[in-house]
Amino acid sequence: MKNLVITGASSGIGQATAAAFKSAGYNVINLSRTPCPEAGVISIACDLSQPNFLQQISAQLEEQLGGVGEAVLIHNAALLANDSVSTTDSNEFRRILEINLVAPNSLNQMLIPLMSKGSSILYVGSTLGEKAVPNSFSYVTSKHASIGMMRATCQDLAGTGIHTACINPGFTDTEMLRAHVPADVMPQIAAMSAFERLIQPEEIAQTLLFAAQSPVLNGASINANLGQIER
Repeated sequence: MKNLVITGASSGIGQATAAAFKSAGYNVINLSRTPCPEAGVISIACDLSQPNFLQQISAQLEEQLGGVGEAVLIHNAALLANDSVSTTDSNEFRRILEINLVAPNSLNQMLIPLMSKGSSILYVGSTLGEKAVPNSFSYVTSKHASIGMMRATCQDLAGTGIHTACINPGFTDTEMLRAHVPADVMPQIAAMSAFERLIQPEEIAQTLLFAAQSPVLNGASINANLGQIER
């Protein structure tokens, strides 16, 4: 059985992705502060903002993986804050970068040596990885970096048989989006899609499953946004 290690599968895109991979026959291991509610998913509690999170769970993770082999690693967890370049405190910025960028690097360091040919490393980015909007300074910055990390991953793993991609969701109907966007503004956000609706988490989950099974997408940054209308 193939393993999936995913961060932040307690809700939203992560939960939907855990469910999709579980249905496809994967052994799914979620790393997050709160457990994934999907039946059969193994949850290991950790705080990705802590620099030593991996040392605290490495033994438990290794036990669940059983030597790894062919596996999928999905860097999904991210923190979205309402912040701007002129007001973001550097300590808070560091905390966000720990979750959005440093934790993926730590997991890569641990798992890549154990991953065999046919494995994949997928990054959940954002369409804000290629453009910017006001008051999302740290998120925009980190998601631009996620695409760069994926491209560097592709180059560094050439010849290993491990492929990578970055899936960039548009406006997706998640708790994170609802916490960031006022309810009265949400209809305007939905109208920015060419389909005039929000993306469902399950749609991104299926895109990630396809990417995991498609080495031809190695190094690809894919915007999964229903076609955003640029104004």
